[in-house]
Amino acid sequence: MGASEIADRLSAIAEELGDLAFDRLREATASARDHGDPDPALIAEEKRLTRARKSVEKAATLLGGTETAED
Repeated sequence: MGASEIADRLSAIAEELGDLAFDRLREATASARDHGDPDPALIAEEKRLTRARKSVEKAATLLGGTETAED
């Protein structure tokens, strides 16, 4: 398996992490509707998932051989 295949797998993982983070935001929104305030644990988990997604995206970009403006 080469670097480009790993980059593709990492991109798919980043997408899955993004979906999980979005799910946590939806859950936090529902929690806020029900209780007035979002569940702090859900917000913290969404932030953690988003940070992980960004890191995985950066790794995929580095392995894929394309640079972004942030690099």
